[in-house]
Amino acid sequence: MTETADILFIGGGMAGIGAAARVAPSAKVIVLEAEDQPGRHSTGRSAAIFIANYGNAAVRAANAASQGELASPPDDLAESSLLSPRGEMLIATPDEIERFEQHMAGATETEEIHPDEAVRRFPILRRERIVRACYDSTAEDIDVDRLLQGYLRLLRRHGGRLVTDGRATQVTRSNGVWRVATLVGDFEAPIVVNASGAWADATAELAGLTRLGLTPLRRSAAILPAPEGYDVARWPAVCSMSETWYAKPEAGKLMVSPADEDPVEPHDAWPDDMVLAEGLDRYEQAVTVPVTRVERSWAGLRTFAPDRTPVVGFDPAAEGFFWLAGQGGYGIQTAPALSRLAAALLQGDDGEAVLPLAAVTALAPARLR
Repeated sequence: MTETADILFIGGGMAGIGAAARVAPSAKVIVLEAEDQPGRHSTGRSAAIFIANYGNAAVRAANAASQGELASPPDDLAESSLLSPRGEMLIATPDEIERFEQHMAGATETEEIHPDEAVRRFPILRRERIVRACYDSTAEDIDVDRLLQGYLRLLRRHGGRLVTDGRATQVTRSNGVWRVATLVGDFEAPIVVNASGAWADATAELAGLTRLGLTPLRRSAAILPAPEGYDVARWPAVCSMSETWYAKPEAGKLMVSPADEDPVEPHDAWPDDMVLAEGLDRYEQAVTVPVTRVERSWAGLRTFAPDRTPVVGFDPAAEGFFWLAGQGGYGIQTAPALSRLAAALLQGDDGEAVLPLAAVTALAPARLR
């Protein structure tokens, strides 16, 4: 038996669940998730920090449009703020001064601070390596699980359905209807939304479309015990200016990442031992406390379009095929805006009520065709 809907979403991460939740009040929606639970891949492995200055102009527009909803979510999404104070600090060595100045020229809500102040805020930094530093007080931790669960509640409240273990095996279109065959049944709708993250290009190819050039990049991370004698809870996130490593407090410990971006095929990612070791060595050179133990490590896939801008909108090459992919490292912090934008576009709106039209155009898949 084939189930029908107005809109089918392929992918049950933050992108698919968020957009489906926002369009569910006005359409019958079904979300097809390949795994046994939503948010299994990139959503569940995010660094979970909101940085307004992160990304290009289109991404920053989405950041700005998302911040208010994360800070003061509507009652149907969460009962209290999904953000908590953290702050982010960037530190520059002598060979990173040019990049530092370029960053400061385009940054907002960011102040340059003395290297001594950087060490005061993150006491294990090696003072002799820092020549410039800046601090963004608006960077905040995001409660990713509460955000995802809020969207799931909203989706179900409006009659939307999540199908798990529903990996798409065939995507075809006939007589104005998309048909998606999965391991648990067949589904039909006039509109299909490709929200399949690292698998987005593969999903498009399955549907007979040309790939857009979306590339999954592996990003690794490790949890280290807090340095002995320090309470890290109020420390900011800190990142090297060239983004060769970053660290942030995580539940009383330190999460450290090599900030790797290795192109890989879409898969259930795991860290490369050598990449992780090299990244931890770069971090260790910047601090006064040696890395003696890794409590656990993991990796996720951050998928980027060639211009590192998310892809949101209908594909001009295939009627009823909608892209919601390529969010890279911005997927969680832009989820409120991109979910509302996708819902607006799916309902025939131009999206200007969510983002400036210049940003909507910059996000459209037509730019990559």
